[in-house]
Amino acid sequence: MGSRKSPHVVLLLYVLVCFVYQSFAIGVDTNQTAKLLVDASEASGRPISETLFGIFFEEINHAGAGGLWAELVSNRGFEAGGPNVPSNIDPWSIIGNESSLIVSTDRSSCFDRNKVALRIEVLCDSQGASSCPDGGVGIYNPGFWGMNIEKGKTYSVVLYVRSSGSINVSVSLTGSDGLQKLAAANIIASDSEVSNWTKVEVMLEAQGTNPNSRLQLTTTRKGFIWFDQVSVMPLDTYKGHGFRKDLVEMLEDLKPQFIRFPGGCFVEGEWLRNAFRWKETIGPWEERPGHFGDVWMYWTDDGIGYFEFLQLAEDLGTLPIWVFNNGISHTDQVDTSSVLPFVQEALDGLEFARGSPNSTWGSLRAAMGHPEPFDLRYVAIGNEDCGKKNYLGNYLKFYSAIKRAYPDIKMISNCDGSSRKLDHPADLYDFHVNTDAKNMFSMAHQFDHTSRSGPKAFVSEYAVTGKDAGTGSLLAALGVAGFLIGLEKNSDVVEMACYAPLFVNANNRRWNPDAIVFNSSHLYGTPSYWVQRLFNESSGATIFNATLQTNLSTSLLASAISWKNSENGNSYLRIKIVNFGTNIVNLKIAVDGLEPNSINLSESTKTVLTSTNLMDENSFNEPKKVIPNRILLEKAGEDGEDMEVAISPRSFTTIDFLIESSFIRTTGADSVSVSSI
Repeated sequence: MGSRKSPHVVLLLYVLVCFVYQSFAIGVDTNQTAKLLVDASEASGRPISETLFGIFFEEINHAGAGGLWAELVSNRGFEAGGPNVPSNIDPWSIIGNESSLIVSTDRSSCFDRNKVALRIEVLCDSQGASSCPDGGVGIYNPGFWGMNIEKGKTYSVVLYVRSSGSINVSVSLTGSDGLQKLAAANIIASDSEVSNWTKVEVMLEAQGTNPNSRLQLTTTRKGFIWFDQVSVMPLDTYKGHGFRKDLVEMLEDLKPQFIRFPGGCFVEGEWLRNAFRWKETIGPWEERPGHFGDVWMYWTDDGIGYFEFLQLAEDLGTLPIWVFNNGISHTDQVDTSSVLPFVQEALDGLEFARGSPNSTWGSLRAAMGHPEPFDLRYVAIGNEDCGKKNYLGNYLKFYSAIKRAYPDIKMISNCDGSSRKLDHPADLYDFHVNTDAKNMFSMAHQFDHTSRSGPKAFVSEYAVTGKDAGTGSLLAALGVAGFLIGLEKNSDVVEMACYAPLFVNANNRRWNPDAIVFNSSHLYGTPSYWVQRLFNESSGATIFNATLQTNLSTSLLASAISWKNSENGNSYLRIKIVNFGTNIVNLKIAVDGLEPNSINLSESTKTVLTSTNLMDENSFNEPKKVIPNRILLEKAGEDGEDMEVAISPRSFTTIDFLIESSFIRTTGADSVSVSSI
């Protein structure tokens, strides 16, 4: 009996994404061809790590102080000038002159961990020869390059005050020159009411809008008055927990599966004395001493502390990854023989996050309003410390102590295990990469030959940097997109990945580029942010074998996943293609393993991220200059006809095919035609 080929399911799609850019393609002869073979059968599918893509928050670029944390006052406790007095009160400034008031600092605060307070001697009075100027004298705070005050919104002003006599203090939110009055109230108290430190709270409803506002505290009454711990917070914060809503909503859209915090180099410090120490960042905000971050060179009041990071993770429905100091900074190191107090500090931090509300540290968490433990499953022992003299010895001390106390916690080593086996135990290992766009694109294959046994990779910092990146270019984004396709394909050995840095306040760029740019009132995502948005359904999805047949292997990358929309329950086959080259590519896609008529083209979509110039960026003036453009996929015409179209030069394209129910098959079937419903 003669033999014949077994029937098989082949869906031929000629995908042609038609965009013509003069800067990339000159004439029709520049088009090139390629074929993508996708095996979408159940046997081919592999589960992608549930935690593949997340976010990394570091206090850099004023990401937290003056950013994610909604506090509007900068240096609210007057501690930024240091513990010695007199001290610098910047950015606070004086309203009035030397004939009307004298402003200084002293160490009279009622808070033991931050003793500096502001002292004002008012020399003028409400009447007489030495009367105060109209509006009074006092101090003002411009916040972090201007406070964003919005009409109709309410702001909570909290401050501590004491005086040698009765007081009448005007608390106001004004324009940057003090002339535009947006909201105001008066604090009136007798001398007996303010002879000792007294907490005062005032609610101000804004009658106007100004993104460059300031807080003013003024008086026309002669005498001595002290202020400390002055705060202005909008009532409208993310889930009422003190986070700036628009910034967190940008994070929500990434659908992060984890958040790594609080650094980064911020965790290490240039010197250990300036490293982030979690115990100094918990409890009532008034009692937190704050600290100077000597790597990124600015003061933070630590309003966003260890508790707030854990709360943010919970609010986002994601897993926290705590990075703690292991006794090593950029400059000094604790010898392994002396590191046990640092180990205990980490254990105390784990008890704070996970311990019973009756435990020593768990009770402090409960007192802060969270009696239930946080879901902390991962810790990183240090940041970028591998190879330093004491790292391995210190690491092993932390590892063994944590494993004994919390055997379920996964621990992350700073040492790269992608090309050689680690010489110490770990559940995951850090992999950091900052490079140019071309090299980043080629690193799609970085983990192709990594051992499939042993610890998994945590790509905890990646970005295109240097001239290619600008402050967030399309070119950088295309390099990132290619790299992420490689991580997706290697998700059996790559468990987690996150971009860095996440945020930058445009007034304090310490690092370029970043994912999200903001000022007091506006924000936008860089093209690399939008690339991450297009990967936000990958975690926990199914990836299929996808093979490119092309001579463009150095400029074309592709992957195929199936994912389910949690909002409407629809299932999709998503094809991602990065064209790093300068020509249009006519791409034929052959999909094997689908039921006949399983693709509903009328509700399938195509999304393209590209622009007319590789170095194009978004900005406050053009926040949507380089963002994905999503349209319905063109119909193929009658059943059985091929759909024609192509892939733009210098672009990242995703195609989401809507799959009707029961579309996966494990064996071959008759030839499939495209259904255009």
